[in-house]
Amino acid sequence: MNKQDIINIVKIKISDKIQYFESLIAEIRASNNDTKSSMGDKYETGREMLQQEINNLQRQLNEVLNQQAVLQKINTEPAEKVQNGALVKTNKGLFYISASIGEIISENQKIMTVSAESPLVKAMFGKKMGDTFTINNMIQNIEHIW
Repeated sequence: MNKQDIINIVKIKISDKIQYFESLIAEIRASNNDTKSSMGDKYETGREMLQQEINNLQRQLNEVLNQQAVLQKINTEPAEKVQNGALVKTNKGLFYISASIGEIISENQKIMTVSAESPLVKAMFGKKMGDTFTINNMIQNIEHIW
């Protein structure tokens, strides 16, 4: 498995998310400026709702920007133990420890991207090939680490 290809896929997905949130925020700000009314309170309530939506999107954008910062620090060198940047194959699946963006496909393989803060990664962190760990009362074997 080529970890550089995997990290490139993750970077593209994160960049797409950033662009999506930035464009949504820009659209809402534009509609907020266009919303003019002589009805007083309804106008203020509408503006407040739009501002709350902008704040919510800004929070989500900040989370994605933090994920992007985590990716900048990821080491693509082969790993001998489970750590940030490791690609781990267990008897339950393939996991790439980086930013949590869900499932990706690389070389016709489904890979779940997970954060180092996830319970799964915390359970297997520091383990080596051949080790086992338990999460949700399920024992998993680490078959390979890249």
